[in-house]
Amino acid sequence: MLKKPFSFKGRIRRTEFWLTIIIYWLVIFVLAYLGNNNPGGTESLIGVLLLVALFWFIFAQSAKRCHDLGRTAIWMFIPFYVIRMLFMEGGVRANKYGANPKGSKDPRLQL
Repeated sequence: MLKKPFSFKGRIRRTEFWLTIIIYWLVIFVLAYLGNNNPGGTESLIGVLLLVALFWFIFAQSAKRCHDLGRTAIWMFIPFYVIRMLFMEGGVRANKYGANPKGSKDPRLQL
């Protein structure tokens, strides 16, 4: 789980995407708390750099989840599509984005 979290290639399962969302919101709350207690200074610069890394992380994971659903990454920008990404089961077969992340042993499901 969370292999190559900053890569836009491959597919991830719903469980990993849920974990990604939880990590994202925890870090956002921590950064907001630290930002409110220490306005200005070098902490603000570190906070901005952490936000950039966090946005890269969430976009990469969202792109991989779209790939698991058989869609291109541009679909993550459609309003409310994240709800589908959170609850829809991914494709059972391998697709052009990679093998099934659940690791099916059935050779008929491989490309």
